[in-house]
Amino acid sequence: MTNPFERTDSDYLVLINDEGQHSLWPAFIPVPQGWTAAYGQAAREACLDYIAAHWSDLRPRSLDAEPAYADTKQG
Repeated sequence: MTNPFERTDSDYLVLINDEGQHSLWPAFIPVPQGWTAAYGQAAREACLDYIAAHWSDLRPRSLDAEPAYADTKQG
């Protein structure tokens, strides 16, 4: 049995959650709660290209909202 996430002959979706995280998802499997289809139904490589082009910052949005630490020492 082939892993459905690795089949090159199947169609996929790109899912996105509220944190902005992306996932490659087999098109024949229902979209899980908390995720929305952002791209596809398309070939696996097209979906991977979409993810590479649209998800360059892998941090969840909730971490992105945190203030950056300053490089200066206090005191």
